[in-house]
Amino acid sequence: MGKYYETQKVEETCVLVGVCTQQQPRELVDEYLDELEFLATTADAHTQMRFVQNLEKVDPKTVLGSGKIQEVVEFVAEQEVDMVIFDEELSPSQLRNLERLFNPDQFADHQVKVLDRSNLILDIFARNARTAHSKKQVELAQYQYLLPRLTNMWTHLSKQKGGIGMKGPGETEIETDRRIIRDKISLLKKELQKIDKQKSVQRGNRGALVRVAVVGYTNVGKSTLMNLLSKSEVLAENKLFATLDTTVRKVVLDNLPFLMADTVGFIRKLPHQLVESFKSTLDETREADLLMHVLDISHPNFEDHYQVVQNTLSDIGTADKPMIVVFNKVDAYRFVEQDADDLSPRTRENIPLDELQQTWMARLSDSKVAFVSAKEKLGIDGLRKLLYDEVRKIHVERFPYNNFLY
Repeated sequence: MGKYYETQKVEETCVLVGVCTQQQPRELVDEYLDELEFLATTADAHTQMRFVQNLEKVDPKTVLGSGKIQEVVEFVAEQEVDMVIFDEELSPSQLRNLERLFNPDQFADHQVKVLDRSNLILDIFARNARTAHSKKQVELAQYQYLLPRLTNMWTHLSKQKGGIGMKGPGETEIETDRRIIRDKISLLKKELQKIDKQKSVQRGNRGALVRVAVVGYTNVGKSTLMNLLSKSEVLAENKLFATLDTTVRKVVLDNLPFLMADTVGFIRKLPHQLVESFKSTLDETREADLLMHVLDISHPNFEDHYQVVQNTLSDIGTADKPMIVVFNKVDAYRFVEQDADDLSPRTRENIPLDELQQTWMARLSDSKVAFVSAKEKLGIDGLRKLLYDEVRKIHVERFPYNNFLY
């Protein structure tokens, strides 16, 4: 009988780096770094330290000033940290300079990886891509990100190991010719165009049914909510970008059938390479008849998330579609009652949930609003009724002589 050996995944360690400027105050940087840490956790990395510096502008050579970057270098060396993740997007020259600073001996056994937010997001997408379509989309985005950075990256790829930021192109073969990368990009674009045409035909065949697209910031509970409404089993995890592949399910509410599509979540500073390569995935949003925008009302910055998604919808030309705004996770909403003598400005945490509901219902008077908890199944019947009414309205307009059942 053969022996069996268990292999345990080794968690990598990292430090996070941010910069405060006049356009980016400390509160905003802390929020970005919180999100960056969640991204790192999603990629199975443990954050050991955060480094933040106040600067008039980002240093064009090393992002941080000379004294601060040396402090980071010393900490990384002493603690044997695996990687340094910058919240700012690194230019090819910055990446090259930082690689040299953190790896003065390019032949040492321990090599420190230098990543930016875009590279980290690309890695998470690569881990979560499950279908051939999404894998090709991620691969295209990776090559587009990699192409301008070839000069400095190929110098150490021969010693490249696995782990965060290293999944995908260049992992199994050292490619030294830019032309090869460009050829790969061209080939992937052609392959994706074929898949896009096939998906366009599929969407055309579904034209008889009203289509609802579930949109929202990443990790707000879109997939959980869709599972509840459609009685399906879409992957739902407490991780960023757990859903990459658009999942379409047929839903029937009181004999009224329609299609519901779960889409990839949005995030601030989403790499433009991903937006470009995932444009076919966004076509489900473009061609939807009704949008269901899901928000995590328990998140302290859900209003910013709302604006990020609305801006993204505007960018792809879908902001004017009929919309239902769903505030999810009401069970996790935290309210701290403010003392009567406290004259400090009210914050979101000092506003009761019922008052917040009235505020947003008034603010979004042009959209239908629902407050639910997909996890605890609170408010779901009301959402189903709202969804039924909005879908029926579109169905009646489209098929005025075929509505005796509804």
